[in-house]
Amino acid sequence: MITMGIVSGRGMSVNLVGRYANMETLTPPKSYLKRLDVVRRISLVSEDVAQEYAGACDTPAKALEILRPLIGGKTREHLAVILLDARSNVLGVMVVSIGTLSASLVHPREVFQPAILANAAAIIVAHNHPSSDPSPSKEDKETTRRLVKAGELLGIPLLDHVIIGGPDSSFSFKEAGILC
Repeated sequence: MITMGIVSGRGMSVNLVGRYANMETLTPPKSYLKRLDVVRRISLVSEDVAQEYAGACDTPAKALEILRPLIGGKTREHLAVILLDARSNVLGVMVVSIGTLSASLVHPREVFQPAILANAAAIIVAHNHPSSDPSPSKEDKETTRRLVKAGELLGIPLLDHVIIGGPDSSFSFKEAGILC
């Protein structure tokens, strides 16, 4: 897990563990610690996934291979994001929204926040349909359109939106040619 921590208190330190962090404990100046009054630990992305799936994630099949075990078969909708570097290598994966049986409310800020924090060059999003029917709804298409626009604005393109249905069913907006 890439963990970014900001902690307060005397003698406590900031721990940065992960792919791009120094593996030792860093201690900020005491004057900085005195200003902090909230203890926060932000679990950003699953680095285990990034290590397990070394290499490019440049096809919907590769995205499914990564995400089906994480969000497939759930009884509520889950939306996850794969964070990619400039060569489409997986930096990490994060579930950004857990919804209801038939809907997952998501805002572009929740999707792009981990991408910005991880310095991702691009993202792939995916969500499951508990009904096992991977056909995109009107809301799925609208969400994809909003994510594409937000990605263009931020310079972090959305490469694909994959819907995971049953054990052998899925839908890729990229493959269908409707990635707006």
